[in-house]
Amino acid sequence: MKRETLQRIVRWGIKNLTISEFIGLENVPASGGIIAATNHMSRIDIPLLFTLPVRPDITALVTDKYQSYPFFKWFTITAGGIWIDRTKADFTAFRLAAEVIAAGRALGIAPEGTRSDGELLEGKSGTVLLALKTGAPVIPVGISGTDTVNDEWKHLRKPHLAVRIGAPLTFAPLERDRRDTQLQDYTTEVMCQIAALLPEKYHGFYRGHPRLKEILASQAEVYNPA
Repeated sequence: MKRETLQRIVRWGIKNLTISEFIGLENVPASGGIIAATNHMSRIDIPLLFTLPVRPDITALVTDKYQSYPFFKWFTITAGGIWIDRTKADFTAFRLAAEVIAAGRALGIAPEGTRSDGELLEGKSGTVLLALKTGAPVIPVGISGTDTVNDEWKHLRKPHLAVRIGAPLTFAPLERDRRDTQLQDYTTEVMCQIAALLPEKYHGFYRGHPRLKEILASQAEVYNPA
């Protein structure tokens, strides 16, 4: 099966089996390499991101444990996904991801490094390092509702899924004497921007974080001007 055919099938499934909405699509550049950094709660997150309306060229980093599952292996290969070994610094996956971005495509990545139980985990630095290497903007994405998909389907209900997209983030090069601090600050910024796109119940590790409070306050000023 061709990638385009798979994408059409997935779009049909998302449209007919869920109530889904994409909010903030104007924040996604229509062309050029980008990194879509998203939270990750469910196996349906990747297929949902695969249907991103403005970037049909999107692919994603996928944990290599799914190579043991025939359907997920087939789906990932057909969709052009990049296998990554989450147990180590996978330099091959990093190189392939950089090549995808250099080719002007969109790459989906979960900075948490693994699937959560619904609440955000502490972010890892790989997303920021990839952005610094490629010069690509990081687009924060908050996905909500996918944690209840199985239960909703079990009760013959369509789950309500929301994909909220924030403004692109870019980062100044790391300074030699402040590298570790800057890398942590940049990673925290990405994660807090993602958290700000999610209902409070998903905030997890970043619940009450000072930077998250600042972002939410600035959002409130935009939507509720004095």
